Amino acid sequence: MRGREQVDAISLAGAGGQMEQDGSPGLPPGTSFRLFVMILGLLCMFGPLSIDMYLPGLPQIARDLGTDPALVQLTLSAFLGSLGISQLIWGPLGDRYGRRLPAAAGIIMFVIASIGCALSTNIWSLMAWRVVQGAGACAPPVLARAMIRDLFERNRAASVMSLMMLVTAAAPMVAPILGGQVLVYLGWRGVFWILCGFGVLSLLGLLYLPETRSPGQHQNAGMLRNYLTLLSNRRYLGYSLSGGFVFAGMFAYISGTPFVYIEYFKVSPEHFGFYFGANVIAMMAMSAVNSRLVMRHGLDRLMKLGLYVTAAIGLVLPLIALTGFGGLFGLMVPLFFYLGCMGLVGANGMAGSLSVFPHLAGSASALSGALQLCTGAAAGALVGLLSDGTPLPMCLVLGGCAITGVILHRVLVK
Repeated sequence: MRGREQVDAISLAGAGGQMEQDGSPGLPPGTSFRLFVMILGLLCMFGPLSIDMYLPGLPQIARDLGTDPALVQLTLSAFLGSLGISQLIWGPLGDRYGRRLPAAAGIIMFVIASIGCALSTNIWSLMAWRVVQGAGACAPPVLARAMIRDLFERNRAASVMSLMMLVTAAAPMVAPILGGQVLVYLGWRGVFWILCGFGVLSLLGLLYLPETRSPGQHQNAGMLRNYLTLLSNRRYLGYSLSGGFVFAGMFAYISGTPFVYIEYFKVSPEHFGFYFGANVIAMMAMSAVNSRLVMRHGLDRLMKLGLYVTAAIGLVLPLIALTGFGGLFGLMVPLFFYLGCMGLVGANGMAGSLSVFPHLAGSASALSGALQLCTGAAAGALVGLLSDGTPLPMCLVLGGCAITGVILHRVLVK
């Protein structure tokens, strides 16, 4: 009963101005909690949509632009690297100028870059525009996470982030399916025109959100000093890096599955999205579970559970890839549970890292996101460089990332 009351309290606080236990203000009166979470989830879709919608088109892009598939895979790493590094700029801007204005600037940059990608005539111009697109795409999610920490205390922030992830998780499930259909009728360039329209829609949604940064949150220490403060804290690094390496394992999966599924297992591009999206259902389900359980058991216990399960899966996957046990579905089953554990690790790791320095929510969100995405970009690039036409490189990189995440959590967070 107590757990149920705690869960219900989330909606009550979100519905109109109830003060959080640690003094966090909660949502302003008259602001719909459900609409607030849905719009934040929309703002966090920029990365997943920009990655997953064009995954089915990677082989077609290679043929159309007359380039090597490894270079096409590097456009994913270029996007991820830009998505990660650029957060380091947007976070402090959000601490200084508020959350909404920098988020709007990032969305406008994303829209312009999407048009550039759609008009690209060679792999290098596509890669350059993907870098610009990544720089704009990272602003909305960085500042959406900061908004949550502005308004809610530690465990409740984890619960709200889980609900936001539940909305966001629809993107990697729907995007490859949509991308596969767009690929059939409009080609890979059509994917980027749709992303352009999504950016315009998100900009309209941003207008509804309240400004959550209060004047007392203004920081004068300077960007570099703030980041040095964050990097010198073991618990902050523990939450960020342990979650980041599990996140990197997911990007090894994202980078590897188009070629593993389509080229190795001969899945048609228009059906690829259904196989890819099936695994995302697990992440959505566990995000919903986590949003309820975290108020009762705390984010640390649930995050540990997720980390240990992903490490166990990381040990099993290379064996399946080596033996070929179960074929495609033998590979999909452990990947299904790995993606499910992201629902336990992702929101709890992010909320844990932001709780260490709540007064630096923008910078803390940016640095944590940058560490995660740069690690993810490296993992995705490594899968491409080790590619041998089999699932083994993807499984080895994913397994290594998961095991590293557990080790870092035990050493730094304890």
